[in-house]
Amino acid sequence: MADYNHSKIEQKWQLYWEENKVFKAEIEPDKPKFYVLDMFPYPSGAGLHVGHPLGYIASDIVSRFKRNKGFNVLHPMGFDAFGLPAEQYAIQTGQHPAITTEQNIKRYKDQLKGIGLSYDWDKEVQTCDPKYYKWTQWIFSQLFNSWYNNLSNKAEPIDDLIVIFEKEGNQNVVAACDEDTAVFDVNQWNTSSDQEKAKILLNYRLTYPADALVNWCPELGTVLANDEVKDGYSERGGYPVERKKMRQWMMRITAYSDRLAGNLEKLNWSESMKEMQTNWIGKSYGCELDFKVIDKDITLTCFTTRPDTIFGVTYMVLAPEHELIDELTTPERKEEVDAYIQKAINRSERERMSEVKTVSGVFSGSYVTNPFTKEKVPLWIADYVLAGYGTGVVMAVPSADDRDFRFATYYGLPVKRVIAGTENLDDPTEIKHGKMINSGFITGMNSKDAVKATIEHAEKEGFGKAKINYRIRDAVFSRQRYWGEPVPVYFTDDGIPHLIPENELPLELPSVDEYLPTETGEPPLGRAKDWLYKGKYNYELTTMPGWAGSSWYFLRYMDANNEDTFVSPEAVKYWNSVDLYIGGTEHATGHLLYSRFWNMFLFDKGFIFHEEPFQKLVNQGMIQGRSNIIYKLKDENKFVSVGLKGDDDVIELHVDVNIVNNDILDIDAFKSWMPDYKDAEFELENGKFKCGFAVEKMSKRWYNVVNPDDVIEKYGADNLRMYEMFLGPIELSKPWNTHGIDGVAKFLRKLWGLFYNANGDFVVTDEKPKAEEHKVLHKTIQKVERDIENLSFNTSVSEFMICVNALNQLKCHKKEILEKLLVVLSPFAPHISEELWQKLGHEQSIIFASYPKFNEEFIREDEYEYPIMVNGKMRTKIKFSLDKNPKEIEAEVLENEVVKKWLNSKTPKKVIVVPKKIVNVVV
Repeated sequence: MADYNHSKIEQKWQLYWEENKVFKAEIEPDKPKFYVLDMFPYPSGAGLHVGHPLGYIASDIVSRFKRNKGFNVLHPMGFDAFGLPAEQYAIQTGQHPAITTEQNIKRYKDQLKGIGLSYDWDKEVQTCDPKYYKWTQWIFSQLFNSWYNNLSNKAEPIDDLIVIFEKEGNQNVVAACDEDTAVFDVNQWNTSSDQEKAKILLNYRLTYPADALVNWCPELGTVLANDEVKDGYSERGGYPVERKKMRQWMMRITAYSDRLAGNLEKLNWSESMKEMQTNWIGKSYGCELDFKVIDKDITLTCFTTRPDTIFGVTYMVLAPEHELIDELTTPERKEEVDAYIQKAINRSERERMSEVKTVSGVFSGSYVTNPFTKEKVPLWIADYVLAGYGTGVVMAVPSADDRDFRFATYYGLPVKRVIAGTENLDDPTEIKHGKMINSGFITGMNSKDAVKATIEHAEKEGFGKAKINYRIRDAVFSRQRYWGEPVPVYFTDDGIPHLIPENELPLELPSVDEYLPTETGEPPLGRAKDWLYKGKYNYELTTMPGWAGSSWYFLRYMDANNEDTFVSPEAVKYWNSVDLYIGGTEHATGHLLYSRFWNMFLFDKGFIFHEEPFQKLVNQGMIQGRSNIIYKLKDENKFVSVGLKGDDDVIELHVDVNIVNNDILDIDAFKSWMPDYKDAEFELENGKFKCGFAVEKMSKRWYNVVNPDDVIEKYGADNLRMYEMFLGPIELSKPWNTHGIDGVAKFLRKLWGLFYNANGDFVVTDEKPKAEEHKVLHKTIQKVERDIENLSFNTSVSEFMICVNALNQLKCHKKEILEKLLVVLSPFAPHISEELWQKLGHEQSIIFASYPKFNEEFIREDEYEYPIMVNGKMRTKIKFSLDKNPKEIEAEVLENEVVKKWLNSKTPKKVIVVPKKIVNVVV
């Protein structure tokens, strides 16, 4: 057989693709478009492991397939290049983050190209490139100069709002704005100073500075988003995070809450992903009720979705961050309250929401009056109430809410049952809706009617009003770090923010002596010498968050080299929204929400022409590591093979999977890897030391990381691509096992054998194919096409194996069959397909070939093989033409020599023929 040299073949075709720009995507109005996108990767220093390319390979298969189907495909790649790891490395070493990032990107690109991914590298973007973040800053400026008109349900220019103020004040304005925005008439506006007007406008702008409670990580020296904090620690680095009030830039994403929630039904996303976004947005219907504080001139307003349970309120709860806590805490309770708040506010919101069974709180010493019952109700402080949801005040009804019930039970507070059927239940929250009891004028009503009645009563009496509330809050848009996009803002002496003019963008990062905060606590940009706008005004010293650049990169790919605008109207009209977006579920409540928000905003402003950025979203599963474990006897320098460890007291140690083959440890390699055990004793079984194994996350910690470069060097990129798809459905997680890759390697050699014989001779002929050969091919054409459309790549790989095995059995070396097979296979194994395609005489890349048309005639069955039963036992099988009638089948069966033998000259009682199923001869 001619040598199948995967290394030589793959290098040849990767160079060919790059030099000939085979995957270059340009606007072609006469061709249908298809936009395939991978989620923006952050280029870490470790590079890729075999788990990372899973989604990239899947999207590449679709891209290549769509090209063969006649689509003009945009399949770009770039890098989300601002990030904490590069900055942390800069802090430790002094090396500029740009240098580290550039090195990491080069490694990533080399690895991605080595897998044979069909990216149009001319459209590469990097968020840290000033040519790119110029337009990120421009989008920020557009947001700053816009407000959200709730009447038109869209963003509009801030200048239009100013015109309204100049004519009639804000009395008739229905806008997304700060809740404490004062009402003013035209005279008050026109007599206000420029500074006062500017402050009023900040209440409406879609990005604005405000004092906000944030997740502050002292070790990282920056603010983190909620999705970057887990269990009170930073997701990256595992450092403690505390809640702290700081001046931050905010994005008014809450203006888009309704549209973000409502549009989900239009999208081809998984139901679980839609549910995650729906829950994060958290739209709820209810009302606000006013509770007057006894002996103080303070009224607390709470939002509730269950005003029907108002007669069951036995205490009120404030969030630990509530601004009135100092005024509401009585002197004798102050020390205990202060201690509790200090502890509570350092727990992340995610932690406080998820740990539902953790009960903690403290009594403030104050009481409020229930506006319906006029009863005196104690006011508590507890961390299960969040300051950002509703008003940070909750009316507690222990008989109807799980957390309220646990809290009341723990602290011995009363439980008033207000729903029929709960009277004798140990846990009344088992019934949450029904007929109201012990509830004054709503007693006897069902819950739904009672909600309506209580809201009407509250509005009539003036202590409440109906309201729609959202769980989502405005997004923090500031990071106290160096390595990020500078915010294009400067401040005049009165503290008012002003945008840097568009023609002066980009505002580039200045040089600093260190990448740490200043001695006075300012962000690292505060270290820049003489960094002033026009030599006079202070710039904003925070930088944008990591999600800024990734919130619009899918638009820049359409027109990546345009210096005049972020994307031309022609490009965005043609490429439109992303047709297929593949990435992980971890971005559900971060990147995906922010991207939808920015896309909607740009749509409102008329810069783009589609409201949603990603039409179809697929979340790939994780390729898990298959760890190897060895067992050391406790207190002995001795290891035992897994089958010998028994019940002995052993210590489990993970070992590098790269020194293990088929679970057999290379002992010499282990001793070199772990010199501390160079003198250890190893007890073998059957002459070998066998390791245990575990399926875990692929991580350096478990020594189970497999580098794709190593796999490609040994087996080839086509092998890696097909094996990753063969592991299982794209959406599911599955373990990596290098041993299984041999099956794909054998398949590729068998494929090669259809073209070359054992002597290395090219054996493809121009002979006319037989019906059976057409049948094998067209079954594969049909199945693979369906599989790719349904993203069922694992079953396609199985089908290719069946097909090639069948063609080998048929000794098929016919060009007409093999040519079409290569086109069908090429999205999965492009390198070998290109090589053999060229050998068949084609001068142009297989990427430009048309996908073979499935012909149903070739797979239509014209005969059926019937199992022949005699008295219920199968004795033989006979093939019959499908057009034979039962009488003809019966006659031929009875003449069959095998059947005659089992009849033993007896006349059958009857012969049952079930068409296309079975023949049963009853004696």
